[in-house]
Amino acid sequence: MSTAAPLPGQIAPGQVPADAATVDAAAAAEWQAQQASQLAARWSDACLAAALFAADPVGTGGVNLRALPGPVRDIWLELLRELLPPEEPYRRVPLHIADGRLLGGLDLAATLHAGRPVAERGLLAEADGGVVLLAMAERVARNTAAHLGAALDNREVMVERDGITARTPARFGVVALDEGANDEEQVPDTLKDRFAVLLDLSDIPYSAALPADQDLDAIRGARARLPHVQLSDDMLEAICGTALALGVGSLRASLFAQRIACAAAALDGRDVVEMDDVSAAARLVLAPRATRIPVPDPPEDQQQPDEPPPEDNQDDDPDSQSPEQDIDKPLEDVVLEAAQAAIPDNLLAMLKMGTLRTRSRSGGKSGASQSGSLRGRPAGTRRGEPGAGARLAVIDTLRAAAPWQRLRRAERLRQGRSITQGGEVLVEVRQDDFRVTRYRQRSETTTIFVVDASGSAALHRLAEAKGAVELLLADCYVRRDRVAMLAFRGPGAELLLPPTRSLVRAKRSLAGLPGGGGTPLAAGIDAAVELADGVQRRGGTPVVVLLTDGRANVSRDGIGGRARATEDALASARAFRTAELKALVVDMSPRPRPDAEQLARAMGAVYLPLPHADAAALSGAVQAVA
Repeated sequence: MSTAAPLPGQIAPGQVPADAATVDAAAAAEWQAQQASQLAARWSDACLAAALFAADPVGTGGVNLRALPGPVRDIWLELLRELLPPEEPYRRVPLHIADGRLLGGLDLAATLHAGRPVAERGLLAEADGGVVLLAMAERVARNTAAHLGAALDNREVMVERDGITARTPARFGVVALDEGANDEEQVPDTLKDRFAVLLDLSDIPYSAALPADQDLDAIRGARARLPHVQLSDDMLEAICGTALALGVGSLRASLFAQRIACAAAALDGRDVVEMDDVSAAARLVLAPRATRIPVPDPPEDQQQPDEPPPEDNQDDDPDSQSPEQDIDKPLEDVVLEAAQAAIPDNLLAMLKMGTLRTRSRSGGKSGASQSGSLRGRPAGTRRGEPGAGARLAVIDTLRAAAPWQRLRRAERLRQGRSITQGGEVLVEVRQDDFRVTRYRQRSETTTIFVVDASGSAALHRLAEAKGAVELLLADCYVRRDRVAMLAFRGPGAELLLPPTRSLVRAKRSLAGLPGGGGTPLAAGIDAAVELADGVQRRGGTPVVVLLTDGRANVSRDGIGGRARATEDALASARAFRTAELKALVVDMSPRPRPDAEQLARAMGAVYLPLPHADAAALSGAVQAVA
């Protein structure tokens, strides 16, 4: 038998038998054909999603398109652009768009010329009846996401700023370009929950992205037919039951699935929603939002007493079963099977392992956001005078002064002063009009590992803690965070590694960490507070990870005695809480003890008992909590 090596990029670990390297050429070709068929089906659904969104952009809310810039994403966007009527607006929202340009507000030039407030239309109002393309949606600012969400909900833009109060219709659909490189970079949930379709084209090769046939007339016909499409109660119950079985908690998902099913029927030229339409809605809307695997009904092990025994000549071969069995299958089961087949294999594996969790965009590792008036990314303006490093925002200053020009010119005329100079009308700016620019910058995170190297910790799990800290150090290095390491044993605490990005130095310090001696827990906490305070003074964000069993037997003075040492440790923990530092206490004892939990409560930290975890499990748990 000829052997073939595993196919890179197509045979994932855990999806093929352990002896995949010895399969023959026919088996490898069959596997390739299966993978190609799955990719073709996913691309077909992506093209269908483009057509359905083009048929009802306002009703479906939007499409979250997760894919890096490349030819596959360009082909899909070009397909969507050709399906949209050319007379409808198509606007692109840049990443750092100002609120005035997004929502509208004061037209500065017209206001200064007219001497009275003149409103201008924002980008969302300009996109009324069309589509908005949101670039780099995974990095969109919170205020921009909030404004988009409010406009999608109300289908209008309300402006109350700069002396302007206006309501403008804004009915549009959104295409969010999600270019996240990892699981930490995600589009805000406030936006994703308002999008009907979640597409992931990141792993579709260029060879599978074949251009689809475009039919703009079919889209126009579907739009005219959509208001007359009817959805039966059975279909609606199947959608809601499938969402419940997949663990989809948002009610918007079921409403969007209903809208997609109606759009699919209208696109197919029908006025009644059928099972294929609901199945397509389940694949596009519900499957990407699944949070659990549906549990099948348990098989009947014994025959019911009131039923006759099965005949011996019945054949269990699927080929011999009548096709009516599939027809009689409940509608909800058919839709659920379609949705479950569309769930990615890696998501199913994560669900089976129970490791799927909600991730925040920052994950507590990107540093806190700090505002100031000296440096960083511009984040609006505030009232104030320039000086001491503060920069004058000229446009915003003129914007604040513009609505008052008519009154100020009338006042100058009453006082006998001229309102012109050199034939040009003067713009009077007063002290209350001054605006200075605010800046926001993301501070650098420094993870401070405080390791209990006393005799009790060494007896229990010091070697395991070293392995976990080494994995965490590598993770911090990937994120370009700084790391520091403290160890306490014997009479006091010792700084093994000052804040650094050097992974080699961190590993060397960790490897040379000895174990044994008393447990000066108070000294370790005090040293962590002092080091974290220094990090904060330099503009960083400290995160303290304390690995200990929580049992202190050495006081601050270096004198033995469990009672006094415990009191000192709790006093240091309360001081730690007063400093408002973010911390995680990992209980290293073989069994969870009240000492470490009480210490974490006094510190205001997260308590994590891991009685039977290895180094990899400890590393993953700390990353999930911190």
